[in-house]
Amino acid sequence: MPRIDQAGHREASWEQRLRAFGYAGRRHTSVRDRLVVPFPEPGSRPWRRLGLSPAAALRPDRWSGWGGPLLVALLSGLPRFWRLGSPRTLVFDETYYAKDAWSLLRLGYEGTWPDRKIADPQILAHPQVISLSDTGSFVAHPPTGKWVIALGEWMFGLTPFGWRFMTAVLGTLSVLMLCRIGRRLFRSTLLGCLAGALMAVDGLHYVMSRTALLDLVLMFFVLAAFGCLLIDRDHARARLAAALPVPEDGRVRPDGHTGDHAGTGLRPWRIAAGLFLGLAASTKWNGLYFLAFFMVLTLLWDVGARRVAGARRPYRAVLRKDLGRSVLSLVPVAVVTYLATWTGWFLSDNGYGRHWADGRGGTWSWIPAPLRSLWHYEYGVYQFNVGLHTPHKYESNPWSWLVLGRPVLFRYESPKPGTEGCRTATDCTQTILALGTPLLWWSACCALVYLLYRWALRRDWRSGAVLCAVGAGYLPWFLYQDRTIFSFYAVAFVPYLCLAVTMMLGALLGPPGATGERRTVGAVTAGVLVLLIAWNFIHFFPAYTGQTIPYADWRARMWLDSWI
Repeated sequence: MPRIDQAGHREASWEQRLRAFGYAGRRHTSVRDRLVVPFPEPGSRPWRRLGLSPAAALRPDRWSGWGGPLLVALLSGLPRFWRLGSPRTLVFDETYYAKDAWSLLRLGYEGTWPDRKIADPQILAHPQVISLSDTGSFVAHPPTGKWVIALGEWMFGLTPFGWRFMTAVLGTLSVLMLCRIGRRLFRSTLLGCLAGALMAVDGLHYVMSRTALLDLVLMFFVLAAFGCLLIDRDHARARLAAALPVPEDGRVRPDGHTGDHAGTGLRPWRIAAGLFLGLAASTKWNGLYFLAFFMVLTLLWDVGARRVAGARRPYRAVLRKDLGRSVLSLVPVAVVTYLATWTGWFLSDNGYGRHWADGRGGTWSWIPAPLRSLWHYEYGVYQFNVGLHTPHKYESNPWSWLVLGRPVLFRYESPKPGTEGCRTATDCTQTILALGTPLLWWSACCALVYLLYRWALRRDWRSGAVLCAVGAGYLPWFLYQDRTIFSFYAVAFVPYLCLAVTMMLGALLGPPGATGERRTVGAVTAGVLVLLIAWNFIHFFPAYTGQTIPYADWRARMWLDSWI
């Protein structure tokens, strides 16, 4: 009830007072719309103002669902392929993955190369010398990411452009995917394209898109799985909505029997997610954490769907109707996919440890020898990875990742005056610095706090989904405090940081029911932040691409002493 102040005037309710800040009140929507929130109807007003007919004015808005993301992806791809073959050297850990990829292409497994001080100059020499032997080599990561890099080498040879080509392709495609994922998540083409544009101007994503390392490949497969699960969520909820009975008055209501017993049918998108998560885990093992987190996430989505549909015991309904299919769609598919990526090793005779189990008896002798040999090999890899404590100048603790406490310098050169484009009287600098765009990442720290509020106090499932993905890529690294780890591993959850910032910017824009003044202030605030992030990326661009700049200019870009 409205309160009466001392002057006898009726005070506005709390909902009325919040309208000044954009609160639109509770909307009464049908159960079907609550299960599957519809996309907004195409708007024609902006195009009709340009003189188009009403029918013609609807076409651009319909096309924008794909046209906008494709345009953002195109604009992001141009700088990613610009001078991709430069520098003409093996940057950071490219010395391992580019050569292993070539070995997979030639042998089907990782062979043995001479010491990098010998092999690397031979690869870059004219004429090129390939000093690969067929003796199996112990490697620390599964083969899928290297097979991806090998695809570029198959097309363009063992050259810098060749071994970086596929990461640039996946980096560009991931921007397109994030635009579409953001559009589905927020039911807004504008916000979807904004999320993709933010990732396009993130420095860490940009550098990793131009370097033949495994982490961007992992990020791509995980993002593809996340998108598949979003589509699966919509389709499964649509089937529940269609199963709800329609009474004589035409108003669909929750129904206990339907919520408890209705099936959701075949879920091919969830199977596709299992495939992509298997590819992620067979790129780097931390993909397994995404599999575990996403499986829990999808089950909670199913619980929410059945609760909205009217289930009296939604958890029991999920246990009976959804759990088995969910687990079978994700875990076995991921396991089979993982094993399939080792086909080249299984078919070889010289792969490392390939015949370890041949002729061995014991308790597990009923398991085929190749699988036992692979298990023994992988156990050795596990011991190597958890026991990696070799100090490195650019290692960092996960606590510092979100605030960019310690980026990784992939390459540093100091050209002398008059050489390599250095036109100053003092030395110049060429660097490739794996550093996220600072204003984007620092904004993401604020956005994650906002999403925690939205998830914990407003039960916003979108916030929960984004936080789950960030947690899957970030939190497990805290288990390895003593291991040598690097901040560029964080590229695996960069897309979800961009979604978090986008959701925060959407809140700044205000809801549709907000006043014009509120919307204007919100649009200006959000626009200024986006422009500052874009400027920040441009400012650091020379440090991302190895361009020759005066040392003083490079030093001015090192905002924190820990970046040096």
